[in-house]
Amino acid sequence: MPHKITSAHGASLSRRDFLAVAGAAGAGGALIAKTAAAAAADPPPPTPQPAQQRVFGLRHPALDMVRIGFIGVGSRGSSLLGNLLELDGLQIKAVCDIVPERVEAARRRVAAKNQPEPEGYSEGEMDFERLCQRDDLDLVYIATPWDWHVPMAVSAMRHGKHAAIEVPAAMTLDDCWRLVDTAEQTRRHCLMLENCCYGEIELMVLRMVRQGVLGELTHGEAGYLHEARDWLLREDSPANWRRRFVATLDGNLYPTHGLGPVAEYMGIHAGDTFDYLVSMSSLELALSRRLEARSGASTSRGRAFACGDINTTLVKTALGRTIMIQYSLAQSRPYSRINLIAGTTGTFCDYPPRLHLDGQGEDWTTELQPYHDKHGHPFWKSLNAQARQSGGHGGMDYVMNWRLIQCLRRGLPLDMTVYDAAAWSSIVPLSIASVARRSAPVTVPDFTRGTWRQQAPSALGDDWPAPV
Repeated sequence: MPHKITSAHGASLSRRDFLAVAGAAGAGGALIAKTAAAAAADPPPPTPQPAQQRVFGLRHPALDMVRIGFIGVGSRGSSLLGNLLELDGLQIKAVCDIVPERVEAARRRVAAKNQPEPEGYSEGEMDFERLCQRDDLDLVYIATPWDWHVPMAVSAMRHGKHAAIEVPAAMTLDDCWRLVDTAEQTRRHCLMLENCCYGEIELMVLRMVRQGVLGELTHGEAGYLHEARDWLLREDSPANWRRRFVATLDGNLYPTHGLGPVAEYMGIHAGDTFDYLVSMSSLELALSRRLEARSGASTSRGRAFACGDINTTLVKTALGRTIMIQYSLAQSRPYSRINLIAGTTGTFCDYPPRLHLDGQGEDWTTELQPYHDKHGHPFWKSLNAQARQSGGHGGMDYVMNWRLIQCLRRGLPLDMTVYDAAAWSSIVPLSIASVARRSAPVTVPDFTRGTWRQQAPSALGDDWPAPV
């Protein structure tokens, strides 16, 4: 039994785990070098197959009942499953996880909601393939560690299912392209489950932008600033897989929660697109110092974890707009996704939410109820009680899941596309490449292959009728 070292806060970390974390940084070197080399080469997009077609506006026949397979029912997957079980018009037909106890718990949970008990899959890492091969599924939810997202989504689409992937959708440029090409070849929906695009404030701001309240947009700011040192330093377990990424990669490893809403505001892939980025990380210190305090051992600065305490990435769009994206799990600071959007006649900034418009003087307006009344999204006006009661990040999870099921049941295009999943996720490998090259500019691939110029904005900001 390894010796345990207990901190003053009662948390424990074995010396074996300490050494594993401290030595892990070298394991990510090959991925960093490969990513940096690929970005430096600025390769052309893969050649599409002859029958491959763009999937903007993709529609499928309406489904009376959406039949769902679920891969990954740990912490995040369990939360999503709970949301789905509160919705009508769907059946959970199969669940998969590498931990058999999770599968059995999920099966019992579904049965308790008066659905037939779903089939369980827990015979090793590749058992998701058997789930994807079933002929009674329409949609596969994927809530697993990041590096498993793409093989699972590709398997689902190759077997005729739509894929809904947790964030980020992919960790390499090659995998971003695999998602795009597979979706275009199979004509299946592939979306990233970016719940923050469905937040009450984010949807209100989107409608304000669409209605011209902020004028012409020029700049946005996004982030994921979430102090999580003690969480990352827990004992090794299947639930703490994120630590290996922080230990081996230096860049913006989790960009989409903040970036997704800002990209929606700016109409990315609907008249504008990401052009290039530069990225810079601070030194790594906060996690190593916390690790030293717990273990009683000493680390050289920057050895225990590769990822700097904070990463700042700047994106330039084709129309000349700028987006700042920040990421930190290590700094002691209040939670924030920043959520700032600035135009020629006004600026909105969140955390706390406030608004400044031309003609109101120098002060920010923090009384936003009139704006909720005038610009609040119909989804939230109709679903507010159910969403908040269901839990899940203040209700945004419920609205996101409800909306996905609604689109499939009505045969509507989805709000977000595989191109969004690929472009937003590409910030991960591209920021790693830029940091490795002393913050050199790195081109963001055009995953739409030029068709972003002709696309209309997503339907997410439209005046939708009340839910039925």
